Amino acid sequence: MTPVRILHAHSTFTLGGKEARAVRLMNAFGDTARHTILSAVPGALAARAAIAPGIVVDFPDDAPSLAGKPAPGRYWRLARYMAGFDLVLTYNWGAMDAVMAHRLLGAAMRLPPLIHHEDGFNADEAVRQKPKRIAFRRLGLPTAHRVVVPSERLERVAREVWRQPPGRIARIANGVPVAGAAAPPRADAIPGFARRPGEVVVGTLAGLRAVKNLPRLVRAFAAATPAMPPARLVIAGEGPERDAILAEAARCGVADRLVLPGFLPDPQGCVGLFDIFALSSDSEQFPISLIEAMAAGLPAVSTDVGDVAAMVSAENRPFVAADERGLGGALARLLGDAALRQAVGAANRAKALACFDEERMIADYRALYAGALGRPAALG
Repeated sequence: MTPVRILHAHSTFTLGGKEARAVRLMNAFGDTARHTILSAVPGALAARAAIAPGIVVDFPDDAPSLAGKPAPGRYWRLARYMAGFDLVLTYNWGAMDAVMAHRLLGAAMRLPPLIHHEDGFNADEAVRQKPKRIAFRRLGLPTAHRVVVPSERLERVAREVWRQPPGRIARIANGVPVAGAAAPPRADAIPGFARRPGEVVVGTLAGLRAVKNLPRLVRAFAAATPAMPPARLVIAGEGPERDAILAEAARCGVADRLVLPGFLPDPQGCVGLFDIFALSSDSEQFPISLIEAMAAGLPAVSTDVGDVAAMVSAENRPFVAADERGLGGALARLLGDAALRQAVGAANRAKALACFDEERMIADYRALYAGALGRPAALG
């Protein structure tokens, strides 16, 4: 069978949640698909390191840009480029010009089906969406085969704010390979980091972006740890907020207990080195990093964002905090009680096994994409 030619139009292709999911799907589809990846942020392609050997993927440097002011010429060039593929997948606001090109020219140019994925908002829309972006989505999305969201909250946004009919919205929960997450992590999974006897490790996996509000996590950690056992904070990821995180750690007096290892190509392989997982974001929807932590049997402290409170086990819900003070209090309680950490982590792993296994997610996406192509046997 001829491989499916898939164009991926990403807001960025650094290794965040949506990129990790896209790579997992690419790896799962194997030789049944050939992929071309565009990023609205030139050079933001770090997630390519997670693509399995043997996957046919192209990162062209002569494709039309996804960034720029709306203009008929830009849309025509984007539409002409899409015409060379069987399926177009767009991701988040940064790829909406591709969606609009498909909306305006799809019928005339007989463009392939387009599926748009939305995973949440950056810092500039963490509290309130921008009216112009709302209007743009309402105008651009009607020719999308489906709008895919991972969370109940984002499904409501798509239906009530972007005014998408329920039949155009597909909610597919994120998933990870839960069974394999129980394997002991390699001691050197985090470069430059080695556990010390008796210490408790608080960790997170996140792009170092403003919406993740990692200085808040630094402050909560500093507030929680003065009277606790020895503890360190590991923030794994890369991004523009690195200096701000370091400055906040210095201001709070915990710079010597902060580890910033940078980009890790196998984040799930290192999460088992943590004792507590932490999220401090201003906006999330259905974070893959939280599922990875749950699959590894970790308790989690988090701000109350997206579907987090519904994702974690009932035992973990008291550690989903309404504010920064609550985040610090949740950390302090877990830092001081090893038995509690173990019990909550075990409940989280059971929830992940029951609800968030990767095979279910892959099957749902395979069926969605194959249905858009009209080829039920496509993509394996």
